Amino acid sequence: MPGNRMCHGAGHAILLTLFAVAVRPVVAQSQQPAAPPAHEHPAPAPPEHEHPAPAQPSSEAAAQQEHQHGATAVSLFSAREASGTAWLPDATPMYGLHHQARGWETMLHGNGFVQLLHEAAPEHRGDTQAGSINWAMGMARRPLAGGRFGVRTMVSLEPWTIGGCGYPNLLATGELCEGDNIHDKQHPHDLFMEVAAEFDWPLTSSLRWQLYGGLAGEPALGPPGFPHRLSAMPNPVSPIIHHWVDSTHITFGVVTAGVYSTRWKAETSVFNGREPDEDRYDFDLGPLDSMAGRFSFLPTSALALQVSAGRLAEAEMPYAGGPASDVVRLTSSATYHHRFGERNLWATTAAWGANRESDDTTHGVLVESSASFSERHAWFGRLELNGKPAHDLHIHEATGVFTVGKVQAGYTRYLDTRHGLQPGIGATLSAAFVPEALRPRYGGVGMGAGLFLTVRPAAHPMTP
Repeated sequence: MPGNRMCHGAGHAILLTLFAVAVRPVVAQSQQPAAPPAHEHPAPAPPEHEHPAPAQPSSEAAAQQEHQHGATAVSLFSAREASGTAWLPDATPMYGLHHQARGWETMLHGNGFVQLLHEAAPEHRGDTQAGSINWAMGMARRPLAGGRFGVRTMVSLEPWTIGGCGYPNLLATGELCEGDNIHDKQHPHDLFMEVAAEFDWPLTSSLRWQLYGGLAGEPALGPPGFPHRLSAMPNPVSPIIHHWVDSTHITFGVVTAGVYSTRWKAETSVFNGREPDEDRYDFDLGPLDSMAGRFSFLPTSALALQVSAGRLAEAEMPYAGGPASDVVRLTSSATYHHRFGERNLWATTAAWGANRESDDTTHGVLVESSASFSERHAWFGRLELNGKPAHDLHIHEATGVFTVGKVQAGYTRYLDTRHGLQPGIGATLSAAFVPEALRPRYGGVGMGAGLFLTVRPAAHPMTP
């Protein structure tokens, strides 16, 4: 349609402009280091997690602040920032490797697992697979023209380290592979999960605006993607409601604009809402003809709330070569991070999502949590209920929507930090439940188990 072609051309022109701006300062690497601007915090009173330095800091306090913020008085990275432009609570510890050079502040995040997963239902659903679930994210920021400019990229080696159409995950659905819809597996992430640029600028002493966009990124829709949620960080397995709340965390083509203050953010996105294809190495660009909006609110330093809605054009294809349908998605979520003791943290996310496609509306609900003790012992769990269309579960002799559920629990033992990285070893157990109508396909309760090794960047000290 003419409107789509115009949106396609205009959207890609914005993306190319953003990256033209992005590449020049990275290549030039200005030789004049610049102190980070004091305007980083939008409100006169900074959030609690940022621990502003006193007027005359002691040498001990200064040394601690230097360690926490990579030798800068005020870091250009905030603990509340998650995937895309989404927010976590201010009380979120920062896991990452910091560095500063030639006016740029950089951060490297990541999480990697080498896992053996077994999931099986009595009627021969499920699989056993060894592989590696992984991602790494690099970010660089610097002051620019009174604002803040940054570039970011996120990659995964899962196209090589996850075999077939994905790793075993009973009741997980979404996307296509080998001419059919993926079911009872979680598809691997694409090589390029994010390639984006951002610019942040003050409007008033307490209000700022933000522009974010890229060839790959995340629109303003849903909570932070599960790889970025602290409540899911020790857990290698994705939620089964992923395609109801946060599947757009990898979108090939996105532009987001928003305004925010200390406690709230309002933003809107135009993006390509189509699912990536099974070729995981390229950019699946398309028209920017999907739209979303999100409002985030942080009532306290421990709690982050969001509500969002979007229309995803041609997002879902029930079978290869079939007509792609539009999806209207609604989401809401609450994320709570509570510190107890000096080095203990409880992180919980509750999320709801609804997809409306054709004449059906389906829902998904999730509660996931992790409790970390002394940054050594991490217990995690997840409870989900999800309405799945019959074709999603590869049940073609039936129609309608079936409510399924899954419970998962696990433990990770983290070891000593070496060179800024913290390895660990863990295990997980799960149970998948289906209604009586699906028993001929799934039998009774499906069971899952997994063993894994993991490595992540160490956390910064959690000072009171």
